[in-house]
Amino acid sequence: MAKEIVFTKGAPEAIGPYSQGVKGGGFVFFSGQIPLDPANGQLLTTDVASQAELVMENIAALLEAAGLDFADVVKSTVYLTDLANFAAVNEIYGRRFPLNPPARSTVEVKGLPRGAAVEIEVTALCR
Repeated sequence: MAKEIVFTKGAPEAIGPYSQGVKGGGFVFFSGQIPLDPANGQLLTTDVASQAELVMENIAALLEAAGLDFADVVKSTVYLTDLANFAAVNEIYGRRFPLNPPARSTVEVKGLPRGAAVEIEVTALCR
């Protein structure tokens, strides 16, 4: 099975040599999303909850481009620059997974691209 690239203008374009998503082996692997506005590529620098909401909107656009939705997500990783923001991000994240949420890891990191406070990546099952 050949890999297939997932691309949409509804999510930020890659800021480096990577794809927004790649289908292969029955899965879609999506690159981590930071709170970039897809229209202008600028970082949203407001509170972490607003950043998390934009990240989840960007993930929704990527899932849609692949013909999927949040119910298809099987694994996610949440990167935070401060674990004190866990509750705020978890609240936004949890709204997208009301039933049967995916497996998840959450880690604190020293920094994220462009100074973002949160980055989330997901892997989904192909339909």
